[in-house]
Amino acid sequence: MNKYVSLVGKSILLSSISPEEVNSYLKDRSFKISTYNKNNIVHFVGERCSKLEIILTGKVVIERIDESGNLMTIAEFFGNEILGGNLLFSKNPNYPMTITAKQPTVILEINKERLFELFSDNHEFLRCYLEFISDHATILGDRIKHYVNKTIRESIMSYLNYERKKQNSNLIKLSITKKALAEKIGVQRTSLSRELAKMKKDGLIRYDSKSIELL
Repeated sequence: MNKYVSLVGKSILLSSISPEEVNSYLKDRSFKISTYNKNNIVHFVGERCSKLEIILTGKVVIERIDESGNLMTIAEFFGNEILGGNLLFSKNPNYPMTITAKQPTVILEINKERLFELFSDNHEFLRCYLEFISDHATILGDRIKHYVNKTIRESIMSYLNYERKKQNSNLIKLSITKKALAEKIGVQRTSLSRELAKMKKDGLIRYDSKSIELL
């Protein structure tokens, strides 16, 4: 348990809570540590959100399956980020999409009663919490707007233009597999390959297994 207390102490959101308090909350179960293996489901779509969760280590993704059966990755969250912050106090606090651990992941759960007490007694914690949920709402909104109602080609070009700016080059080195790219833009692997071939034929790109060049 000591190693988990150390992880909790590294969380920005929890920096205003002393190790003694953390230990006390873990003992009375108002704080709880949960671990997930790679590809474990953290929350199913429609599941009720009843607690705040802080990712201590690992990576989770928010995913949805469209009407054609394509898996779309809406957002990725890593250590020091939260889940459920924008849902917990909603009138309909149910997860709208599936949340999956993509790496071995450790999550701290804070029950609603303890969260209320922290809001009341620890104003620094409250300030950090409000900043976190505001930032995450913006991230999710931007990601959803980025992908909804776009053709496969438009989604590919959005990704490539983002990477071109990030890498400052028209020759974009791929840091993820084609399968992962297909999931990121919400299409089947075969659909991505087919569209990339069409874009190559149209003179828009050249590509191999490790890179894509915008022409």
